[in-house]
Amino acid sequence: MSERFLVTGGNRLVGDVVVGGAKNSVLKLMAAALLAEGTTTITNCPDILDVPLMAEVLRGLGCEVELVGDEVRITTPAQPEYHADFAAVKQFRASVCVLGPLVARCRRAVVALPGGDAIGSRPLDMHQSGLRLLGAHSTIEHGCVVAEADDLHGATIRLAFPSVGATENILMAAVLAKGETTIDNAAREPEIVDLCTMLVQMGARITGAGSTTLRISGVPALSPTSHRCIGDRIVAATWGIAAAMTRGDLTVRGINPKHLALVLDKLRGAGAEVAPLVDGFRVIQRERPRAVNFATLPYPGFPTDLQPMAIGLAAVADGTSMITENVFEARFRFVEEMVRLGADARTDGHHAVIRGVEELSSAPVWASDIRAGAGLVLAGLCADGVTEVHDVYHIDRGYPRFVEIIQELGGNIERVGAGEPTLLHG
Repeated sequence: MSERFLVTGGNRLVGDVVVGGAKNSVLKLMAAALLAEGTTTITNCPDILDVPLMAEVLRGLGCEVELVGDEVRITTPAQPEYHADFAAVKQFRASVCVLGPLVARCRRAVVALPGGDAIGSRPLDMHQSGLRLLGAHSTIEHGCVVAEADDLHGATIRLAFPSVGATENILMAAVLAKGETTIDNAAREPEIVDLCTMLVQMGARITGAGSTTLRISGVPALSPTSHRCIGDRIVAATWGIAAAMTRGDLTVRGINPKHLALVLDKLRGAGAEVAPLVDGFRVIQRERPRAVNFATLPYPGFPTDLQPMAIGLAAVADGTSMITENVFEARFRFVEEMVRLGADARTDGHHAVIRGVEELSSAPVWASDIRAGAGLVLAGLCADGVTEVHDVYHIDRGYPRFVEIIQELGGNIERVGAGEPTLLHG
């Protein structure tokens, strides 16, 4: 049996949290280092499992990678390897972001189809079709995405959906393509803007970052750089929702509060006092939260990564909430685990209806992905007795010092080793 968390409910979370770099940005920044020979340095890296996993992917491609504190130094050779093998890639979805840089630098890429969270289908069709428009030939062979190009040239590419991953891969291939590339219906997430900022520092010519249209003028080569990763808005929002769920008082720093405008507005709707700060926000929840409806959408909409936390909030709120999932069809798998904890929840297709209860009840539950795991822990903080959360390695992939921070904020949580006895629930 793997490690698990024992979460005892009943305590308010009170105090200050400083958020580190964004998981959804740092891994793409690390991949972008493949685009330039020499040493690129990325600071404000989060202490999460996915960073050393990405380091292993890059080492397999011929890079030297040093992880020192919150800094990663990546030395890329003149000719990187082009084959990202299954052993490294299978462990997390973001590893597919090496596809675009490898096609740009090596004119060839073989990337094993990635693993990652069980939240539904995330096909690579848009990644491949974008690369084809840039002049690459791309197929799926023997469990790998294979892309080859004699030359990359500019193109006009319209995405059927503002996919973050497809936008990133096409962008990183286009910066070294000949001529002009336009990506219409591009993803607008702050992490995309962060990647564009670093690429421009490396010598890329990009306009429109943060809008639905990216324009890239290809350049012959890029240079290594030093870049600070933006703060993790998903981690920050998780703590904000935790304050609302536990009727706590948390000050969260390390992010741009404008990146969470809609989330903070939803917390106000739930009855929280929310004060934006220069580098974060404060959330105070004095009474039981009120029911609020949520619908996940690409940025600047409500993030799908926060849907499990939204369900947790709805589960303890006064009233009935409707949660609509518009991004990943299987993300509602998490609801089954919330029902174990006494949530009154029903799902139907893309919708979940949650009737809030005053207190959840402890039970053994299983995390199916990073965000579901965090949502279950927050629910456990609002349950009677001790909740046992299994498969917590998912949480470690996305949340630095998760257990320690909750303890510092007054929550009752313990990490239990694989050999230690389990709790009995009856």
